[in-house]
Amino acid sequence: MFKFSKSFMPAITLALLPFATTTPSIAADKYTGVGRAATPAEIQAWDIDVRPDFKGLPKGSGSVEQGQVIWENKCASCHGTFGESNTVFTPLVGGTTKDDVKTGNVANLKRADYPGRTTMMKVASLSTLWDYIHRAMPWNAPKTLSDDEVYAVVAYLLNLSEIVPDDFTLSDSNIREVQKLMPNRNGMSLKHAMWPGKSGLVTATPPDTKNTACMSNCKPAAKVSSTLPDYAKTSHGELAPQTRPFGQTRGQGAAAGSSAKPAHNPDYALAEKSGCLACHGINQKIVGPGFNEVADKYKGQDAAAKLATKVKNGGVGVWGSIPMPAQTDLKDSDAQTLVKWILSGAPTQ
Repeated sequence: MFKFSKSFMPAITLALLPFATTTPSIAADKYTGVGRAATPAEIQAWDIDVRPDFKGLPKGSGSVEQGQVIWENKCASCHGTFGESNTVFTPLVGGTTKDDVKTGNVANLKRADYPGRTTMMKVASLSTLWDYIHRAMPWNAPKTLSDDEVYAVVAYLLNLSEIVPDDFTLSDSNIREVQKLMPNRNGMSLKHAMWPGKSGLVTATPPDTKNTACMSNCKPAAKVSSTLPDYAKTSHGELAPQTRPFGQTRGQGAAAGSSAKPAHNPDYALAEKSGCLACHGINQKIVGPGFNEVADKYKGQDAAAKLATKVKNGGVGVWGSIPMPAQTDLKDSDAQTLVKWILSGAPTQ
């Protein structure tokens, strides 16, 4: 992920990047009449990264117990109750031992026969874990966790990995000490010279190549592209609503690149906007049941009000062990509209 540090941001103008900043004099001299200087509040809202030396980390705290409650409500639907699920994403927890905590090197990373590499096996810097959860989680509502909630969720993950005890409270004052217990803290390679000089926990070494770009008689740039066959475009649900609307990768809907007609039903658009299609297909199960299964199950029943309440509050058990997270930001009227649409067969046109 590309991040702007405080020292880098003054070099970028607001005319090019809405939340970046420049000094008022430079903006006035070089880009007269274009944009304005970003306010301190705008800079603060954008500049949320936490460095490996924990610079940028906000004050706060959260306990393992608090983290478990938040996890079960907002994280378990994708990652499993204990972070071990391989249903939606690869497991976060597992593969580390108490010996790894002592040495700072995860032994299972060197085993060719080990079945998979979890997040806690690979991550070297605790700041990476805190920063990513803070900016990108939960998947369906990034940046909605408070600072204290992020501390609590990280504490719970550390506890699941047997790094901290059950009664532990993680905070900005003790997180540096916990960094010393990360199972793979000594597993980061420094030989690629990606960091010039000292940068937090790492010190760069000279690069192992000394190539000089000639910039003449260059070959035409190669284009690398790929596409999905029509039958695969919805094998895991609609890809477009499962992909965030920024960055280089865009999700592709079933209609893209095929002869299928694009969806024009406003209720379908509401389902897409609300994130429903990330976990439910129209005619197939993804994480939760397909909408056709829901319509069949409640056919002939007066279940609309009950289902609208369930959409808002979340639930588990009717369709298996994976819980549906509560959609607390969804308007009651929108929940009712979505349920009515689903029970009518979830038409896309």
